[in-house]
Amino acid sequence: MKRLLSLLLAALALTAAAPAARAAQEGAAPLELSCSSALLMEKETGTVLYEQNAHEQLEPASVTKVMTLLLVMEALDAGQLTLEEPVTVSAYAAGMGGSQVYLEEGEQMTVDELLKCVTVVSGNDAAVALAERVAGSESAFVDRMNRRAQELGMADTTFLNCTGLPAQGHVTSAYDIALMSRELILNHPAIRDYATIWMDSIRGGEFGLTNTNRLIRFYPGATGLKTGSTDAALYCMSATAERDGMELIAVVMRAPTTAQRFEDAKALLDYGFAHYALASVYPDAPLTPVEVLLGVQGQVQPQLARDCRLLVRKGEESQISTRLTLADNVEAPVDQGQTLGQLEVYVGDELRDAVPILAAQPVDRLSVPGIFSRMLERLLLGRPA
Repeated sequence: MKRLLSLLLAALALTAAAPAARAAQEGAAPLELSCSSALLMEKETGTVLYEQNAHEQLEPASVTKVMTLLLVMEALDAGQLTLEEPVTVSAYAAGMGGSQVYLEEGEQMTVDELLKCVTVVSGNDAAVALAERVAGSESAFVDRMNRRAQELGMADTTFLNCTGLPAQGHVTSAYDIALMSRELILNHPAIRDYATIWMDSIRGGEFGLTNTNRLIRFYPGATGLKTGSTDAALYCMSATAERDGMELIAVVMRAPTTAQRFEDAKALLDYGFAHYALASVYPDAPLTPVEVLLGVQGQVQPQLARDCRLLVRKGEESQISTRLTLADNVEAPVDQGQTLGQLEVYVGDELRDAVPILAAQPVDRLSVPGIFSRMLERLLLGRPA
């Protein structure tokens, strides 16, 4: 019985210490955060650097609008709307409570201005006006929000509106917020044009806007992204910042006060920048052309399939090494993008990445007359066949 009790107490201790275990295994002390749930993610690789109750389903308040902004940016990229076009405000949009820019029914405002209102001051009326423009109604837009959440793997999320106004069952998690924040800043960097505004105005300067995200002014390298608060959700945010080419996403949920929300976000970001770095990795020498047998060209140029940017702990940069495997020759025809080898990337003895090496251009196969013509040319010029 005593043995069983000891095992149960040990299990409880391990569960309570889960956030600390994440930090300890990375060789750092756990963070002292005031919030109920938190997560730190590196943008480029999507690696989780720190987490605390990261999958707990909680109300996100206006951090919901990260998904609203993502769908609007995707609609812009798809050509479904433009920044310059005017949007006519409906009575429903004008009637939104909470944070707002006091849009009036029938008022027209450009997509660009509405994006500014959503991102800078979290305007609920502006968010609904954009949602109606993109999908025809807020409910149709919310359907799109939930479909997009599923596509991104946001298993903890159910959206009931596009604003984050209180609604029973409208929940997400710190992990899911990081996923949608990453999608937004990774593939739609133009959102920075709005998220980094500290002060601005609309209606010809008659209505002032000041960013609800204080980190934009007071945290070096801050790039966004979205705050939120309600009586039920308490104080939440998704904060992004970039230093030395590495951008981090810090998510805070249910902080007791607005000041503690920002302190928690800063602590997460400071932790990431202090302990991690992104290293660009290249082959030790330029990739030499690969011989093509029976091709209309005698060689094909190899190239890396993608850039290699490796997330490492500070101090591990000197431990990075590469191992190149490249074909001596390849028989025509060669397709553009055909695999010719790979670049293995190690940190110490650990394989961290493998980047395919591809043919940069196609090479057609010689025809039969072409083969004889080449043989004759080599004979006449005294070249080896």
